[in-house]
Amino acid sequence: MKYVSTRNNRLAVDSAQAIVSGLAPDGGLFLPTEIPSISLDDLTQLAGKPYAERSAWVLSRFLTDFSYEELLSYTTKAYCWDKFPVEGTAPLVRIDDSCYVLELFHGPTCAFKDFALQMLPYLLTASLKKTGVDKEVVILVATSGDTGKAALEGFADVDGTRICVFFPDGGTSNMQRLQMVTQDGANVMVAAVKGNFDDAQNGVKAIFTDKEYAAELAEKGFLLSSANSINWGRLAPQIAYYVSAYCDMVNAGAIRMGEAINICVPTGNFGNILAAYYAKHCGVPVNRLICASNRNSVLTDFINGGTYDKNRPFYVTSSPSMDILISSNLERLLYLLCDEDSAKLCGLMEQLKQEGKYSIDPAMLGKLQAEFAAGCCSEGETRRTIRLMAENKGHCEGKGYLPDTHTSVGLRVYYDYRFRECDITPTVVASTASPFKFCNSVLPALGEETSDDDFAMLERLSQLTGLPVPERLSELRDKAERFTDVVEKSQMKDVVDSLVDRRIDR
Repeated sequence: MKYVSTRNNRLAVDSAQAIVSGLAPDGGLFLPTEIPSISLDDLTQLAGKPYAERSAWVLSRFLTDFSYEELLSYTTKAYCWDKFPVEGTAPLVRIDDSCYVLELFHGPTCAFKDFALQMLPYLLTASLKKTGVDKEVVILVATSGDTGKAALEGFADVDGTRICVFFPDGGTSNMQRLQMVTQDGANVMVAAVKGNFDDAQNGVKAIFTDKEYAAELAEKGFLLSSANSINWGRLAPQIAYYVSAYCDMVNAGAIRMGEAINICVPTGNFGNILAAYYAKHCGVPVNRLICASNRNSVLTDFINGGTYDKNRPFYVTSSPSMDILISSNLERLLYLLCDEDSAKLCGLMEQLKQEGKYSIDPAMLGKLQAEFAAGCCSEGETRRTIRLMAENKGHCEGKGYLPDTHTSVGLRVYYDYRFRECDITPTVVASTASPFKFCNSVLPALGEETSDDDFAMLERLSQLTGLPVPERLSELRDKAERFTDVVEKSQMKDVVDSLVDRRIDR
């Protein structure tokens, strides 16, 4: 299977090259030229297999440079019990007759990004060999919170790689910040950027598209790549967990094989819900894809009205991983909606660059709204939903359910949709992070006071709920902060240079 750039579909590469490059040379995103088919018979067979086998099978349909056996060796290591110590790896929790939560936060960093970023180091290092690249890879990451730590955890001390993570100063929860700035590893670098996530993301993109800088790095023996979801190697493993969720819905008796479900995803950068879109178009029976936004409702407004407009206030919310105004992965969907017309896609991206907005035509909007619904959630609604879900014994078989802030956004938007549309189709709501990562928001929602001591809040939330504190969070108490730099956007390249120039003894 070949991969083409959204901005030039004459540029075709193999999947291994797409993974190594991350971003296409023209600034576009790679995506497959075809969508593989998954039949009901395939789903029936997968339903009887463990998660690692399901994931390897799905990946083998997209990453045809790799054999199933290769991929299975990677998924077996990436999703082993030591890293995902929970039955089923990505378990489903029944909330009520129509709503099921897909818990994607049981990995080493307590966030859904672990599913992709525990796999990407295996895919990237293998792709380097397949493409004959003999340079050391420098991985650049812009993060609104969870991607950064998951990428650092995945690539720390991996031979042949160095990783540099940028996050918006003050734009993550303190627990997310601590996870990043205490990261071990000789090959890692972390810096805060003055501004918001879009500033950090645009800074990374500017470095990627600087051909002179790329040439300088090449002379030193380095090659730039990405671990953000602009890299197809990030997005493909996420498709697998939606396929797996459908199998688990069947196994749980929530649906019959072939019966359609809905999928609701809280998202800011659009990658997680785009993975669900690909699962649907492979053949997983999905009716509606429900896009949930927080107060930064640029995606909701686009889906409901057809105009994408980033010229609006930026809000720092209690769901910081969704505090985004420029949704990179939306470009892949736009390319498909405009019938793979790269020139038309480039026109939209140029309007976004020059004017900060664009509008799609009625035909594209019709196709978009035929598959996607959307809604947004205020800060007050986020808090109320956390409290109601935790206290309402009608949920989760009489026990209540404690969501994090992002999952709360997804649940609120789902229930609003269900009431508005009278749609009781069984629905999977993606739960993207552990509530313990956001104690300073979850505790007040439960009527508790916060504290300056993050670890005291962890213990208090555990006492209130009876849920154990994730060990990977509690152990941060004794770790020193290694990275304290706060830089301007214009200084991001200097941070990369300091990583490149660092002596690493392996």
